[in-house]
This record gives sequence, C-alpha cells and structure tokens, in this order.
Amino acid sequence: MVADALIYHPTVSHYLRYVATVVGRDKLLRTLQYFSRFLAWYLYRTNHPKSSIQPWETLKKQFGTTRKLMRVGKFVEHFRAAAVAADAKNMDPVLRYCAVGRQLGYAGYLTLDNLTILDATAIRKFDAAKKLGREAYRFWFTGLSFSIASGLYSLYSLRQRAARLSDSKEGEEVVESKKLAKESAAIRKQLISDCCDICAPATALGFANLDEGVIGLAGTTSSLIGVYSAWKKTA
Repeated sequence: MVADALIYHPTVSHYLRYVATVVGRDKLLRTLQYFSRFLAWYLYRTNHPKSSIQPWETLKKQFGTTRKLMRVGKFVEHFRAAAVAADAKNMDPVLRYCAVGRQLGYAGYLTLDNLTILDATAIRKFDAAKKLGREAYRFWFTGLSFSIASGLYSLYSLRQRAARLSDSKEGEEVVESKKLAKESAAIRKQLISDCCDICAPATALGFANLDEGVIGLAGTTSSLIGVYSAWKKTA
C-alpha cells in the first residue's frame, strides 16, 4: 500500500514529465555543473588537497561535455525563432529587434559550440577550437545583452501601464493590475537569470574579472531559476 501510494503520487508523475523534457534534464545537469565549479573553487581557496578538488573538477568537465552533446543541432531552433520574431510586425519594434538579436546571438553561440564537439570530447583535437570557443562566448554575450535590454525595456513599459491604472478601482482595472504584476515578476526572474548567466562570457572575453567562485554561484543561481521554470511548465 505504501509503495503504491509513492509510485502513483502526483509528485512522481510530475517528476517523470519533468525529466522527460530535454530542458528539464539540461537544467538539472547545469545546476550540478556550476555548483561543482563553485565547490572546486571553494575547496581550492580553503587549501584542501588536490585529491578533494579533483572529483568536482571532473564532474564540472563531464557535465559540461554532456550538456554540449545535448545541444547538438539546437541552433536551428534559434535561427527559426529569429525569423519568426523578424516577421512579427505587430510586436513592439524595440522588443522585436531585441528578440531577433537575442535569438541570433544564441544561434551563433550554439553553432560555434557544436563545431567544438570533436575537440571537447577528445575525438579529434584541433588548434582552432580555442578560437571558436571564444567567438562562441562573444555570441552568447551578445544574445544575453539583447535579452537584458529587452527585460529592462519590458519592465519600463509595464511600469508605465501600471501607472495609468493606479488611480482606478474598477473591476477590470484591478484584474489588469494583477496581470501586470504577474508579468513583471516573470520578467524580473528572467532578468536575474540573464544577469547571472552573462558573468561567464563577460569574464571569458575580458569584459569583467570575476573568479571561478562568483561564476559558479551565478551559474548555479540561474540554473535553479531554470529548474523552477521548467518544473512549473510541466505541472
């Protein structure tokens, strides 16, 4: 009876739906990857022996390689999303341009990322892999910059709409205010995630000088936000 209650529990069904999605599995692996990155840095900074640090370094590398393989071919999705955004003539022009820039940035990042798979998996090492990786970071940084700009602009637009409703007490306006608050919370959450994510490419490109601990914690934070969002979508 207890076993049946556990097996058929709604949470178990929700978990199965979650892990059945590529996004769900990727976010879990990403959380472990970045937390391993932070923990390896922390152990190093607290003078732990190399034997204690190496397992976390290995986890970071292996999860990173696994995620790289899971991203194979994903650039097509972002090229298509960029084309769809470019054709959305009814969208706010600023948001449309940001959407196109974001998707093209992600598409460029994933394209170059795919080109380094043979080197990353040690199937065939080649000298150009390092340069391709740096250019991939440049595209990732560009995509995140457009996403952050879009988030800030969206928050500004929502505040303007909320200000026009602030003096009204009618039923429809109250419902609209609650809707705006919900949209604003979602945008803020994505904005926090983007600001955390941009730490890695910004440091790799020399725009910032963050250590592995900060990058690891920032990546863990954005990954947990991703886990939560993917969990909610599969509810």
